[in-house]
Amino acid sequence: MRFTILGPVQVIADGDAVPGIAPRHRAVLAYLLLNAGRVISMEKLIDAVWGYDPPGTARSQIHAAITALRRTLRGVGAAHILETRPGGYVALPEPGQLDAHDFAELVAAGRFRDALTLWNGDALADVHAGYAQGARALLEERRLAAVERLMEAELDAGRHSQVLDELAGHVAAQPLRERLVGQLVLALHRSGRQADALAATRSYRTALAEEQGLDPGHAFVELERAVLADAPTLRPKGRIRSNFLPYDIPDFAGRIPELDRLVAEHQNTIVTIDGMAGIGKTTLAVHAAHRLADRFPDGQLFIDLRAHTGGQDPLPATAALEVLLRQLGLTDIPATVTERSALWRAELAQRRIIAVLDNAADGEHVRPLLPGVSDSLLLITSRRRLIGLDGAHALSVEVLPAHDAVALFESIVGERAAAEPEAVREVLELCGYLPLAIRISAARLQHRPRWTVSYLAGRLHDERRRLAELATSERSVAAAFTVSYEQLGTAEQRMFRLLGLAPGRDIEPHAAAALAGGSVFEAEELLESLLDAHMLLQREPGRYTLHDLLREHARSIAEDDGALMRLLVHYLHRSRAAVHQLFPHSIEHRPGLPAPITPVAPINSTAEAIGWLDAERTNIIATVTHGPQVCVGHLALALRPYLDRRAHHDDAVTLHTVTLHRSRALGDPAVEGRALADLAWTYWRLGDYERSETFAQQALAICEDTYERSLALNALGNVAWRRRESAKAEQYLKQALDLTRIAGDWSREGFVLGDLGMILDQMGRPEEARRHLDLALALHRKEGNPLGEARVLNHLGSVLRHQGKAEEAMTRHRDARELYRAMGNSSDEASAFNGLGEAALSLGDPARAIDEHATALALAGTAHNRPEQARAHDGLARAHLRLGQDDRAREHGRLALRLYEELGVPETDEVRAFLKST
Repeated sequence: MRFTILGPVQVIADGDAVPGIAPRHRAVLAYLLLNAGRVISMEKLIDAVWGYDPPGTARSQIHAAITALRRTLRGVGAAHILETRPGGYVALPEPGQLDAHDFAELVAAGRFRDALTLWNGDALADVHAGYAQGARALLEERRLAAVERLMEAELDAGRHSQVLDELAGHVAAQPLRERLVGQLVLALHRSGRQADALAATRSYRTALAEEQGLDPGHAFVELERAVLADAPTLRPKGRIRSNFLPYDIPDFAGRIPELDRLVAEHQNTIVTIDGMAGIGKTTLAVHAAHRLADRFPDGQLFIDLRAHTGGQDPLPATAALEVLLRQLGLTDIPATVTERSALWRAELAQRRIIAVLDNAADGEHVRPLLPGVSDSLLLITSRRRLIGLDGAHALSVEVLPAHDAVALFESIVGERAAAEPEAVREVLELCGYLPLAIRISAARLQHRPRWTVSYLAGRLHDERRRLAELATSERSVAAAFTVSYEQLGTAEQRMFRLLGLAPGRDIEPHAAAALAGGSVFEAEELLESLLDAHMLLQREPGRYTLHDLLREHARSIAEDDGALMRLLVHYLHRSRAAVHQLFPHSIEHRPGLPAPITPVAPINSTAEAIGWLDAERTNIIATVTHGPQVCVGHLALALRPYLDRRAHHDDAVTLHTVTLHRSRALGDPAVEGRALADLAWTYWRLGDYERSETFAQQALAICEDTYERSLALNALGNVAWRRRESAKAEQYLKQALDLTRIAGDWSREGFVLGDLGMILDQMGRPEEARRHLDLALALHRKEGNPLGEARVLNHLGSVLRHQGKAEEAMTRHRDARELYRAMGNSSDEASAFNGLGEAALSLGDPARAIDEHATALALAGTAHNRPEQARAHDGLARAHLRLGQDDRAREHGRLALRLYEELGVPETDEVRAFLKST
């Protein structure tokens, strides 16, 4: 199977072009192949094919093209080549299947003549879509660049006379291509045809002036003068090929994307490779230089600039230049750095060499070593980002992907690693996928024949000893980190240490400012500086994190000067501001609220509030869990509406459990009662009815606050409802309702009324149920409470279905679904989808019911909502049975039964009876 775009666009199977691909379909296929591996949206396809004026049927035409192409590919056993992704479509040709990819790989490998044989006329020859002209020009430019590099290689090899005719043909086709004309001039001159060479320069000057009104470039003018003077510099001259590259380790593993990029970018003069200590920058640069060596026939150089070598000063530029010039074979070295730099640039202008400048301090350290105009390649490695080197291409190296880390570890350890794959993964996680740490741990195992991989993992589990374990007599992870730390400024060092104390996974500038007790501007400057020094990582804009091993190093040298207290108080006040923006009636001043220690930036919109809470939630929970014991109750109180209404129930359990333990330790019964009530409600939401009941009863025993008592009674009522203990449920909920009315809490009253409506429906009192639900809906809408509104609409859908009004039920469930979706509440959205599935089955549409329940199952699974998972399996079982799919029905029935048994609800008996009847 093969695809061609460097000529006519064709699908070739078994050596023959597949017929019957319509022109429009061919245009769509070619565009996807041009962007192979990237997801192309429908809008981008339409724009590519028709430009700014697409027809009204463009979308359907693209759909038709994709369908036809899939049919064609399926017919030749290549259906997997074209996939639909969430964002559009993607072509995934395998290696060797696309001529454009093969061309690029052959060019990168220096096999220019082989690459050019892949062309068969003009690229995209039979495509007339809007994008074709620009794409064709780009591909043609790549072809001509390959021609020029081929001619340059032939001239460097002294084959000027052999390529004269070929060069003349290229120049005839591209008479204004200056580099090609220059190569023809050089070939003629070296062949002893000076007059013809000068005639070629005059012809080019005339054509350029007549057609473009321009004069030749400086390099061409200099070539013309050199030909006229018969300058010796134009003669082919042999050079000593120097190779000073260090040993290329045989167990090099992974880094395929980085190597591919280095190979693709070797036409650039300067590539910087930066990354944290131990990431493998030098290993990558040396391996790439060995791989590219054949393309740089005049030498492969290496120098250690010693900027990050413990106990040594960085090598000055003047000394580095002397080493590099001597590696080129020069002996007459000027004295000053300026003269040496000029000589270095002059030599590189005449040569094609690759040089690894390892271990640079910063841009200024290597600036005198940079070439002028040159076909050479410099690979510069540094622990700092070399931002100041204009024109350099930067490659930042990350930790190894898991599969590459496994390959590296196994290549060193051998059979023992293959025998314990789970232990290997554990070791790699504990090493943070850092190549230096992996190599050290693997080397220790290699030299400890009695050790197993599991034993090594056990030693690494001890955080106090982990960095000590990752060391040998010659190298250690901690030593590498120490060198990087010592090169930081005083303020950067302090920020680095304090970041090691923060328990969260990442941090943003406002939180870092609180941690350090400074301004946001200062904190951001320090974070960015640490990022440039690769002491921090950045996974998304504005957020910073430490590599796990760097975090341990920072923690080992840090002292808490009140930083965690400052951070926790910052989280408290920002949480209150964010939740107030989302749920204005839920935040009130409470006695004992600590004052802000550092300024708290305002939160000005609901989108900003949700974004901040979603980003910081896990950090806040981690800081509460591992930080100071104070103000945890205030944080739990502030966050509970957000955690409940966004269905972050697992985090709510963690927060309220910590609050419960801290309140008991501090002897604070008010906070203890609130934590018990919150746990009762949260466990009800999770479907753990026994714990919910236990915590609710404990809360009622000590709570005096009406809100907390009503919340506990609400949880008890809902537990009784799920157990179909309707009379008990009604009693609990009416008590809760009385308390909410005494307190004047309309929001809480709306929730209780809604739940009471479901109890009344369960008791066969539908009219009362509707009255309660209508009143609850009015209260929630008056309060502007979308969660309460969605819950009541969902309840109304169930009541309407029970009354035989399935169409109306569908409407209510759909409205509830949209509200839940807008809130990002996937847990309760699953309930709405289950309601839609049950209503669809009541309407006699089991296929639709299956779709709705399947969506509910996926959402409930993600949110760990066991009641809705059980309900979804139950609905799927009944819908599949209606379609005569007995095996699928029994499968889902068994899954529903297992969950209902765990929940301890009466649906267990119903599903058991269902399974007996199928």
